[in-house]
Amino acid sequence: MLKNRLNFKVFIGALIIASVLLCGSILFIMVLRPSVSSPGASSVSAALTILPASTSTPRQGTQTPAMAGSVFETPGTALPGQMAIGVYVQITGTEGEGLHLRSSPSLESPPLLLGYDSEVFLVSDGPIEADGLYWWHLTAPYDQTRAGWAVVDYLTVIPFP
Repeated sequence: MLKNRLNFKVFIGALIIASVLLCGSILFIMVLRPSVSSPGASSVSAALTILPASTSTPRQGTQTPAMAGSVFETPGTALPGQMAIGVYVQITGTEGEGLHLRSSPSLESPPLLLGYDSEVFLVSDGPIEADGLYWWHLTAPYDQTRAGWAVVDYLTVIPFP
């Protein structure tokens, strides 16, 4: 009889410990761990940055085709290093501040998201001149919801990543 009572106490103790651990896990998952949210929500989210392999091509000056008044090529016919629809670009020169991608090509347009230095995007539309700047529509190749209009001054054409 004493042995049964001892086994019952051990069983109850183990049950209490398991309950506490389960409650602690649920508390961590629901409260302490950052939640995953939909795009545009005001919470912390992770960003994937695709870094292309370095090339031996020397970097050209900071003047872009849009600034130089060059003719923009149609998709698939752009010369290497030339901004056009269908080429990949990397955000550069924001000094860690990031680049606002906006809902329309205007400084008055609300930012949709923040692109980070070295982040890669695919040019899907543009150029459009607005507010004295040239704008290109960018889409992240890994997430179609990461898209918006960005100023050409902070974009560098890169080879296919």
